[in-house]
Amino acid sequence: MENLRNKYIQAIDIAGDENALEAVRLAALGKKGEVSLKMRELGQMSPEERQVAGPALNDLKNEIISAISAKKEALEDSVLNERLKSEWLDVTLPSRERPAGTIHPISQVTEEVISIFANMDFSVAEGPRVETDWYNFDALNIPSHHPARAEMDTFYMYRSENDDRAPHVLRTHTSPVQIRTMENTGAPVRVICPGGVYRADYDQTHTPMFHQVEGLAIDQSLSMANLKWVLEEFVKTYFEVNDVELRFRASHFPFTEPSAEVDIRCSWDNGQLKVGEGDDWLEILGSGMVHPKVLQAGGIDPNLWQGFAFGMGIDRIAMLKYGVPDLRAFFDSDLRWLRHYGFTALDQPNLHAGLSR
Repeated sequence: MENLRNKYIQAIDIAGDENALEAVRLAALGKKGEVSLKMRELGQMSPEERQVAGPALNDLKNEIISAISAKKEALEDSVLNERLKSEWLDVTLPSRERPAGTIHPISQVTEEVISIFANMDFSVAEGPRVETDWYNFDALNIPSHHPARAEMDTFYMYRSENDDRAPHVLRTHTSPVQIRTMENTGAPVRVICPGGVYRADYDQTHTPMFHQVEGLAIDQSLSMANLKWVLEEFVKTYFEVNDVELRFRASHFPFTEPSAEVDIRCSWDNGQLKVGEGDDWLEILGSGMVHPKVLQAGGIDPNLWQGFAFGMGIDRIAMLKYGVPDLRAFFDSDLRWLRHYGFTALDQPNLHAGLSR
């Protein structure tokens, strides 16, 4: 017994890592270990011999287990100490320079918008950029003679003379995503649809490709009052102001009835926009109650359900918030512009920490 004890206590003491320690444990306490074999011999002993050998073997087994546990803990501490030495960091060193790459303002503002509406229980829906003529126009109650359907405004996909399929277009708005969402989920629904859209226009405030976000909410008792509250909450949070005044102006959109353009009270101080104060008004989006024909196109009974919709240009509200004077600069890929207006990768929009820092 004493020889076994000295043998294994010494082996445990000199074990250099956990693999060596495991080998010692198996040699002593494994199925074919020396201590285990000794314990099997107890059945061949007389009762008097078992009374002496049994307790001695149990004490030896427990001592070896305790020694192994202590050694294992010591090895783990040693590994941790070596890791701490190798990963030591002087927190008094200067911070690292800002990474060369930045988040594009359009991507940043899209995330800001999603964060705001997610807090109001709106989910995000996406759809194809190449749409059928039906989803882009017909399902949205846009008649065949509407100017938006002319080739001077809309990019139509090429079709051969023998192709009798319905025409496809580069979507002119993200409203087709609303139709697809109604078809897939039915009512009630509360969703926003951000994404790229295309129109044949190009100047300081228009580009052939730009970005929109549209919202849709359908339930049994929604009204323009609900729409106004949602838009007020969005504008206050997005522009980070405590109060805002909205003005609804009667308008006409084929897919909503009634329809309204939405203005915000503002002022211009040395070219800088201040929202919520002043004597000026700025139009930022269009909205209205979803037209019954649009609900029918989405497979929803307008006699049971009603809702509101709204849409705004992501590029436009990015220009207003961050002071970008020319829309075309968003797509020029000028590194100097991107470094100036871009956001760090860690600057994730958050309603608690702030949308933009």
